[in-house]
Order: sequence, then structure tokens, then C-alpha cells
Amino acid sequence: MANFDFENLYLVNPCELNDECYSRAMHAYKIIDNAIIFKSFEESIKNIDYLVATSSIESKNDKRHLRNAVILEDLTDKIFKIDGKVGFVFGREDYGLFNKEIATCDIMLRIPTSDSYPSLNLSHSVGLILYSLYIKQKYEPRDKITIGNIEKEKLYNYFSQLLKEINYPEHKKEKTEIMFKRIMGRAMPSKWEYHTLMGIFSKSIEEMKNKKN
Repeated sequence: MANFDFENLYLVNPCELNDECYSRAMHAYKIIDNAIIFKSFEESIKNIDYLVATSSIESKNDKRHLRNAVILEDLTDKIFKIDGKVGFVFGREDYGLFNKEIATCDIMLRIPTSDSYPSLNLSHSVGLILYSLYIKQKYEPRDKITIGNIEKEKLYNYFSQLLKEINYPEHKKEKTEIMFKRIMGRAMPSKWEYHTLMGIFSKSIEEMKNKKN
């Protein structure tokens, strides 16, 4: 993190940050001193506007939306357009992130690796991603255009309401909501696009409610 000018480290139920930890950190010990520790994943992401899950396991079928991944190069081309806090979520060294944690995130990132040995060590994954972000940040201008966490929640809620109004099959609802979240995560809509979508959803829901009455 210090190599690439990143400072904000969030840890969820970490192991003891002992002398060995500080020894390995060398001159980057201040990042450990300033790390914020949370008891739960849900608590740690409350103030993050855009969440990027990381995993080496991706969907092999477009119908399985949970692990539809973007690759590192494609994400770093867009990430600095976001106006708000971006969080990169790294899982456990041995078995990564749970599906529930990935579903909470806006998008899933995968670093392309060999099919014969796809998994990277956690430290290597962090290093590659932060390097890629550092290079892009240093040489590319950042146009801040996208919506924040509050707007996204409203947009997802309206989409859920729309599914309800059209009597969308209940057994397909959860997967479709995740699909919509992934579409919005890739699109990174601007505030103007957000207001346009909200207007369409609001008007559609209102019209359908009036017809029922």
C-alpha cells in the first residue's frame, strides 16, 4: 500500500497485529497503526460508495450473474470517474470471499491468470491491483461523474418495486436484482443518467399502480 500511495486499510476480525506484523511492514508501519478494525463486513462497508469484490473464481455462464467478472485493465480505465469512496474487498488467504459478501459489492474483479493455476496469494493480488491503480491515477485525468451509495440504494429499491409491480416470478427475483446491480456496476451511471432512470422507474410504477386501482 505504501509503495503505491494508498493509506486507508480496513480490517475485519483480523489476527493479532503483533511484532512480526510490524517487522514485515518495515517503514510502512503507520498503515498498521492507522488501520480501522471492524467486527463485521457489513459494518466495514457502510460508508463506501462503490465496492469492488476480488476473486479468482468467475462464472462460466452469463446467466450466473454473481461472479460475472471484469478484468483489472478494464476496471482501472473507469474507476477514477467515480465521485466517492471506492473500496476494494479482499477475502481470506485460504478461501477468499463468501458469495454473500460478493453479492453485496457492485462489481467483481478478476486478475487474468493461467487456467492451470488461477489463484494468486493475497499479497500478490493486492500488489497488482494497487500498482494498476497507481499507474492509472498518475497518468490519467479523473472525471468524477458517477452516483454515490445513497443514489444507488434508491435505484435498486425502485428496480425491486418495478419487479413487484409486474409480478415478476419470485424464484427469479434475487438473480435478476443481482444482474441489475452488475449492469449498473459496469455502467457507472452519471447523476444525470441516474435521475433519468429514476424518473422512468417512478413513472412506470405510478402508472401500474393507477391501473390496478
